[in-house]
Amino acid sequence: MVVGFNHNFRYKGEVYHVQTEDGGVRSPQVVTLLYCGGTILSSKKTSYTDLCHKDNLTSLVEELMKEQHREMLRRLKDGEFDGIIDKRLSGPAEEAAPARTSPPLAAKSASLPSASPPPAPKPVAPVAAPAAATTKPKPAATEANLDDIILSYLIGEDK
Repeated sequence: MVVGFNHNFRYKGEVYHVQTEDGGVRSPQVVTLLYCGGTILSSKKTSYTDLCHKDNLTSLVEELMKEQHREMLRRLKDGEFDGIIDKRLSGPAEEAAPARTSPPLAAKSASLPSASPPPAPKPVAPVAAPAAATTKPKPAATEANLDDIILSYLIGEDK
């Protein structure tokens, strides 16, 4: 009996993991999970309780697992999860700076006794502006790379 399938592959520059497992006759269900960076992006659970009395249960469950695994890969490749992926990659919005609750430093120092004048500031060398952030260009839709070829193979498009 096949316990499960696992595949790591690259899609749009990120590594994804698809995992499909059989719960066995005590928990007759096939579960497929799509991960990116340890986060579950999608899941699918299919019960096969109705198949448990069949003589060829092992081969039926194996075929169900293969098809459900391929289906998750196909859905990813067809762009079904692109919205979730884009949202995840953009990250949370930056929080606004907290409001100042204490008086400005100048107001505090005015009430302190003056001992001696503060030392003159040391000259600071100018710092070059950081280079503009660059994003990885996305491959053209018509450009077939090895990742696309492997993904197509896994979902059965090569037949």
